[in-house]
Amino acid sequence: MDRIEMTTPLSFAVLGPVRAWRGQSEVDLGTRQQRLILALLLARAGGAVSVAELVDLLWESDPPPSAVNVVHRHVGMLRRRFEPGLPTRAAGSVLIRDGAEYRLRIDGEALDLLRFRRLVAQAAGSSGEPAVELYREALALWRDRCASGLQPGGRAHPEFVAVDGERFAAVRAATDAALRAGCVHAVLPAIRLAAEYEPLDEALQARLLLALAADGRRAEALAAYADIEHRLADELGIQPGGDLRAARDSVLDHDAPADGSRSRRGVGRAELELSQPTRAEPPAQLPADHPHFTGRRDVLAAAEELLAGDRRTSALVIDGMPGVGKTTLAVHLAHQLAARYPDGQLHADLRGFDSGDSVMTPAEALRGFLWSLGVAPAAIPAELHAQAGLYRSILAERRMLILLDNCRDWDQIRHLLPGTGGSLVIATSRRRITGVAGQAGAHPLHLDLLTHAEARELLTRRLGDAAAADPAAVDEIIARCGRLPLALALVATRSVGRPGLSLPAVAGELAEADGRLAGFGDTHADLEAIFSWSYQALTAEAARLFRLLPLHPAGELSAEAAAALGGLSLRAARGLLAELGSQLLVQPGNGRWRMHDLLRAYAVELGEEHDDAAERDAAIERVYDYYQLSAYAAHLPLQPQVPLPEPEPSERGVTGRGFTGRADAMAWFAAEQRVLTAIVARATERGRPRTAWQIALALQNFFQDTAQFRQWAATMSTGLAATGDDPAAQALLHRSLAGACYFLADLDRGLSHLQHARALFERLGRRTEQGHAENNIAEIRLDQRRYHEAIRHAEAARALFRAEGNVRGATNALLVIARAQGWLGRHAAALGMFVEARRQFEALGDLHGTGTTQAWLAHTYSMIDDVPHAMATWQQAIDIFRDARATHHTAEVLVSIGDFHSADGDPALAGQAWSEALAELDGTDSPMARRIRDRLLWHR
Repeated sequence: MDRIEMTTPLSFAVLGPVRAWRGQSEVDLGTRQQRLILALLLARAGGAVSVAELVDLLWESDPPPSAVNVVHRHVGMLRRRFEPGLPTRAAGSVLIRDGAEYRLRIDGEALDLLRFRRLVAQAAGSSGEPAVELYREALALWRDRCASGLQPGGRAHPEFVAVDGERFAAVRAATDAALRAGCVHAVLPAIRLAAEYEPLDEALQARLLLALAADGRRAEALAAYADIEHRLADELGIQPGGDLRAARDSVLDHDAPADGSRSRRGVGRAELELSQPTRAEPPAQLPADHPHFTGRRDVLAAAEELLAGDRRTSALVIDGMPGVGKTTLAVHLAHQLAARYPDGQLHADLRGFDSGDSVMTPAEALRGFLWSLGVAPAAIPAELHAQAGLYRSILAERRMLILLDNCRDWDQIRHLLPGTGGSLVIATSRRRITGVAGQAGAHPLHLDLLTHAEARELLTRRLGDAAAADPAAVDEIIARCGRLPLALALVATRSVGRPGLSLPAVAGELAEADGRLAGFGDTHADLEAIFSWSYQALTAEAARLFRLLPLHPAGELSAEAAAALGGLSLRAARGLLAELGSQLLVQPGNGRWRMHDLLRAYAVELGEEHDDAAERDAAIERVYDYYQLSAYAAHLPLQPQVPLPEPEPSERGVTGRGFTGRADAMAWFAAEQRVLTAIVARATERGRPRTAWQIALALQNFFQDTAQFRQWAATMSTGLAATGDDPAAQALLHRSLAGACYFLADLDRGLSHLQHARALFERLGRRTEQGHAENNIAEIRLDQRRYHEAIRHAEAARALFRAEGNVRGATNALLVIARAQGWLGRHAAALGMFVEARRQFEALGDLHGTGTTQAWLAHTYSMIDDVPHAMATWQQAIDIFRDARATHHTAEVLVSIGDFHSADGDPALAGQAWSEALAELDGTDSPMARRIRDRLLWHR
């Protein structure tokens, strides 16, 4: 039965209530939240949906800390509804995960939305009654609004609204086709229903009037007009617009035959007078292509692929940060495509980021376009909707290319897009325009920085032999310009304009500027001007945060760090970062926000100009508070043997991040490692030595489990230098440095640090910490094969722990004693001690201790030739360490397994285990990796 269910095809519906079927049987889709998740996946029609989008979908504001886990749980339940019998953590083949995104693997006939789009596209490519029949079939798929009944209060998600918009666009197109073909009765029910759903949509209501009149229902049409006129006045306080009034006039002038036969006059006298412009020479308004255009092959190929793969493509909207070359690319692409659009090219600079009144309105752009298309100025309607309708009517019969530069937002360009027909808009914006992705036929294209090779090609084409003669200077210039095309072009222009200035001299000036725009000489004003257009579009709060961002110790930061930097709530910081992201002044990625180096330099100069030193200093202090408090909170789930002293609460009201467990803490340390080590290096200079050494110690377990032993040693050395005359801090740092030395196989130096630490702890009367130092000395003696000394030090440590009631410490000491007994051949005693240690660690919930005990227990089994127990116990240790993300300890266990197989005369199994161990250490600086490579070479 399970096999039959798994192979029966699934089908889905989202054009109304969300439903799913397996064959003829409907699938129970579970809770409202699960159906909401499925609805968004279906609305994307196989496209990816990020986990962040799903969190926003389920919780409009203030999601709980467990929100991401809840989303994953709901997705898992949906997977098992689609594929019964699927194991709990299995990926499945229908609802698949790709990084931090999910998507449905679905074919075109299995989803009503895809069938609807296919039929509409076929209808748009047909004419007459066949086109009307295709539209009728497409509209019959709708049962209600998209994903109806899922969101309370009538608040529909923008994705569902966009899909509804496709329906209403199809209704309008169907009405126009039916009016032309004289068979309006075929789609009249769909027009009526759409008009009921959108009673204030004047374009739909106008078509309803014309359809009713064409079907011989003039009285009903005039009654419908009176109703919408009353509704507009009552609800919006406005009079009907040009479309509605023209439709009413057409109804009044409509002399339908008495026998009720359908008229083919269509939309009436008003439209006929305006929709027949004088045919002049095709306009050719494209700006000249750039003579030095280079690179961008991936984006150009993506554009070609979109045009080839989707016949409905009507708009390509290119976005990217200031200076990244959007206009240059758009003009080049337009010239490449121009021959495919024989009816001409239109161009408008919409000035979306100019100040105030200089921004071009849609009506202004439409008037210019209509004039260029041959419409007499007197025949151009006064109202925006009428202008847009006339513009689309003209384009419906032509294939034209329209280039819209510097668009501000969706509202500025939506009236300038073609409706039906074969025309194409290429638009550019320095902000990410919301609304594009949800529009049928419109596709966003993001323009990133040049690759290094493209940047080199740009300079070579502009500078010729000078660039080829000095590749090192070219590389330095590319790095200083951050691969930003505008910056590279300005440097090239400056170099050409000053023949005596060599490229090494230009590179030197940029280096001496130390990240300031002044390094670009007299061209830096051009960079500032380009950046300022985006900066001036910000609210005051977002502009302030933009100026503060360079004060963060690294080039990227989390929303929580931005909140601390700005003295903001997390919700406010997220909103402001989103605003900066919409202007493409910062870029999101992996839950963090990045700023280009030149934008960072611009923000530094703005900050120094607008913000006083006290405010900037307070921002730095807040961010240091955040990282000190968060690092303390993150180190606790890693179960350190000696937890840090808790930091004092922030005087500036900053709170640290909370953590759900070990995995969350490890992920945070990995993301913030560069920031944390930078703070350790700088905090003492800011008069915060305690911050330096506390954050250093907080990183210890993370460094150990990720096998970053040299980084561990370097960070602890910096922390030790910050301790001043604080003996307790010195003792903790000496002990931590000993751990780094131990893993780096520098046992003598490690022993020296431990002896310093033990003496300081003893002087301070801190018996527990003294016990840890004693036990660490015992571990070094084990490695030196001085087993009796190891037992003596471990027993001394155990006595200290027992006196302090420290069960975990005493168990660690017992583990060392058991290891020494095993090496001395006292296997029975060792096994008993290991079993007792494992019981204690499991009771404490200590994963590291449990895994280590299992590893040594397995080793002891192997020493007495109990191979089945040894292998099973080693595997348990591997599972524990992998769950804890402890790569070094996982590798240690795999090396032990490989060594056992090698000694047992099985080089194939030995090599397999060693190779797995080496893979665990990939990207680390563990000396063990070199020893594993030596083993693999020796056994080839």
